[in-house]
Amino acid sequence: MTLRYEHFRALHHSPGAPLLLPNAWDHASAAALAAAGFRAVGTTSLGVAAAAGLPDGNGSGAAREETLRLARGLARLSVLVSVDIEGGFSDRPEEVAALAVKLADAGIVGVNIEDGRADGTLADLERQCAVLRAVKEATDGRLFINARTDTYWLPGDHAAQTEDRLAAYEQAGADGLFVPGLRDVRVITRLASQFAAPLNILHSPDGPSLPELAAAGVRRVSCGSLLFRAALRGAVAAAEAVRDGAALPAGIPSYADTQALSERFS
Repeated sequence: MTLRYEHFRALHHSPGAPLLLPNAWDHASAAALAAAGFRAVGTTSLGVAAAAGLPDGNGSGAAREETLRLARGLARLSVLVSVDIEGGFSDRPEEVAALAVKLADAGIVGVNIEDGRADGTLADLERQCAVLRAVKEATDGRLFINARTDTYWLPGDHAAQTEDRLAAYEQAGADGLFVPGLRDVRVITRLASQFAAPLNILHSPDGPSLPELAAAGVRRVSCGSLLFRAALRGAVAAAEAVRDGAALPAGIPSYADTQALSERFS
C-alpha cells in the first residue's frame, strides 16, 4: 500500500503535463476510466451522494458510509484511487482521522478535504488545520492529503484569505493544495510558485486549458462532478433519441464491454 501511495505522490511531481484526475462515482465509472488508461482516479462527492439519493456537502455526514463502502470496492481496482470526503463528515478531528485510517487500510492512496460549509462560510482555520494534522498523524504518511479551500468557490469575498489558508494547510501537513473556482492564470501562477506543495486546479470549460495550467505550474487538474453531470445528460439524451426516433450518440459501450467492467479487479 505504501508503494501505491508513493506512486500517487510521484505523479504530482513528474515533469511534463499535470496529473489529470477524472472523478468517478461508482465502480463502473472508475473501472471504465481505468480501462481508458488513466493512472489515477478520484471520486466526486456530488456524484457519490446524488447516485445514492443523498445530499452533498450539507454537513450532515449523510454520505459517509456510502463513500466508505464505495472506496473499499474501488481500492480493489488496479488504478490508484483518491477519495473526496467533503469536510470529513464530522467536526471532530479525531473522527475525520478515524475515517482516513479506514480508507488507508483499504488501499486508498489519497483524500480530498474541503473547508467550505453549506451555509456559504469557511471552516474555522485552526479547526481545519487540526483536522489535517490529525489525519496526517493517524495515517502515518499513507495518504496523500489534498487540502481544498473554497475561497474562490463560495459566494462572497473570500479570495483574500486564499494565501493564508494555503500556507496554514501546508504547514499542517497537506501534501497538495486545491483551489476550485480559481481561473485567473496570473493568480494560479503566483500560487503555484509560492508553495512547495503541488497546486490542484478544477477544470472549467471556460477556464484555462490543460497546457495553460501546465505552463502556470499546476501539478494536478481535477474534473470534479463534471463527468457525473455529463453522464446524466448523456442518459437523458439517449432516452430522448429513442423517444424521438433520432440517432443515438456514438460510442455507447456494448453490453459485453460494460459487463467486463465488473471483472476489472487487481
